[in-house]
Amino acid sequence: MTKRKIVLIVITLLVVIQIPAWFFQTNPPVLAEPNWDSPVTRALAVRACFDCHSNETIWPIYARVAPISWLVTLDTVRGRSRLNFSEWGVGRSGEGAREVSRQIQSGGMPPAIYLTLHPDAKPTDAEKQQLIQGLQNSLK
Repeated sequence: MTKRKIVLIVITLLVVIQIPAWFFQTNPPVLAEPNWDSPVTRALAVRACFDCHSNETIWPIYARVAPISWLVTLDTVRGRSRLNFSEWGVGRSGEGAREVSRQIQSGGMPPAIYLTLHPDAKPTDAEKQQLIQGLQNSLK
């Protein structure tokens, strides 16, 4: 096999492995949101939660390149299946306010791996308490 054929095969494989994640990197329409208790609660949720828990995901360039795209896409698909602020009240709305609050309080959400590339998504301690209280009021 010539070097040219090998290069073409490698390039083809690199392109082909990108496709599975791209297929799932969508933003379906927003159907309904919770009845937010305040614009501040929604703004905090947008900043800390919406990339994985809404249909308003911002797909950065690194999320388009395998194998990172596989992890980002899988996390988003799983996040939306557990709690989706864009499909509130449509079918299964997701986790209840108590579970969401517990995840935020324990530091499980937003996940550390996400915060590595999105440090602005990390709420301060005061914002964390405000978000928890706001979500408890909004997700009743």
